[in-house]
Amino acid sequence: MEQITGIVSWINGIVWGVPMLVLILGVGIFLTFGLKLLTIIKIPFGFKLLWAGRIPGDAAGEMSPFNALMTSLAATIGTGNIAGVATAIFLGGPGAVFWMWMTALVGMATKYAEAVLAVRFREKDERGKFVGGPMYYIQNGLGSNWKWLAICFAAFAGIAGFGIGNMVQANSIANALNANFAIPEWMTGVVLVILVGAVLLGGIERISHVAGALVPFMAVAYIGASALVLIINAEAIPAAFALIFKYAFTPAAATGGFAGAAVWAAMRFGVARGVFSNEAGLGSAPIAHAAAQTKGPVSQGLVAMLGTFIDTLIVCSFTALAIITTGAWTSGETGAALTSKAFDLALPGFGGYIIAIALAVFAFTTILGWSYYCERSLQYLFGVKIIKPFRVVWSLAALVGATLKLGFVWLLADTLNALMAIPNLIALALLSPIVFKITKEFFETRGKSEDNPF
Repeated sequence: MEQITGIVSWINGIVWGVPMLVLILGVGIFLTFGLKLLTIIKIPFGFKLLWAGRIPGDAAGEMSPFNALMTSLAATIGTGNIAGVATAIFLGGPGAVFWMWMTALVGMATKYAEAVLAVRFREKDERGKFVGGPMYYIQNGLGSNWKWLAICFAAFAGIAGFGIGNMVQANSIANALNANFAIPEWMTGVVLVILVGAVLLGGIERISHVAGALVPFMAVAYIGASALVLIINAEAIPAAFALIFKYAFTPAAATGGFAGAAVWAAMRFGVARGVFSNEAGLGSAPIAHAAAQTKGPVSQGLVAMLGTFIDTLIVCSFTALAIITTGAWTSGETGAALTSKAFDLALPGFGGYIIAIALAVFAFTTILGWSYYCERSLQYLFGVKIIKPFRVVWSLAALVGATLKLGFVWLLADTLNALMAIPNLIALALLSPIVFKITKEFFETRGKSEDNPF
């Protein structure tokens, strides 16, 4: 087993190394400028479309544009927003936050292009349901000669989902509840099996409804708690921003429990944890957006790009500022423990409980969101006959995740996540002329009036 772990660790170091970070940022920058900064300029328009898309319309699709984004956010707003941000600061210093922001800005173009292509090349399965995502826009957009690449993506996503989207999340929930409320891990696992199974029985419609109700509530509640921490430490906010910008371009010296970090470390861990949090480029989110009730690809793309904006530029920023303004970043803690310490410093006695509850709810919705990604990936490989057995196994996997040590599972899933990104990023680069063409046509016609195009 040690030998296998060593091999996977070696592969992980390669796939999450410099070439991957360059590929993710490179494709994002190329799409951002190819779209003439549209994904930044049109952020207000995107929020207008999101608000208009709350109510299901008469367009073809399985869920409203709003619920499609909430399903996507259910999978992305998770442990990365609490533990991932803290780890980036621990390893790369405050400057890592700046590079997370930069990754999000170009990642918005990546997420936009993913959703545009997902809607453009989506299909109906034998049940009459819309299905889409990288495997479909690779196959239908690039042609049958590229089907092997679509199969690779679906296989990587189908396996990775059980790790990063299920067992790792269940383990985080169980550990947080056990540490803070002394709830046995097995009991958390059993409850998760029941809750996840109950939601999955209703398919994407029930997942989207649960996500549409739970995600906005949990995001607002977490931001509210984080805002309270910042209000308590308001005088430290200007200094926190100064540290973020200073150490983005100069090395951070060791201080307290912080070991110090070079500029390259700030860039590396800022980019890597930014992608881990918002999933821009991984190809997961367009699987949900392909099922949206929308009359055109561009309108859903404008909604989809907000996922990266909300996840990283809003939620992750609140976590980062809470950690830096409280001074917890020099404590030597890392991961969720660092975020918990920051909240406890500002809100003694119950700050840690807030993080435990937030982590549990975030991770639970991640399990729901990733169940859909994984199901559609396996459906692409094996057909609709796989759906019912998958839902049973997916629900039971939460019990396994809650009660076992998952070091190897985390490592394998993290590696497969990177392998998911490679086929997707290749497809985005090759299909970018279609994205540019569709976008240009949209804004030359309906987009100019900024009417609701759903």
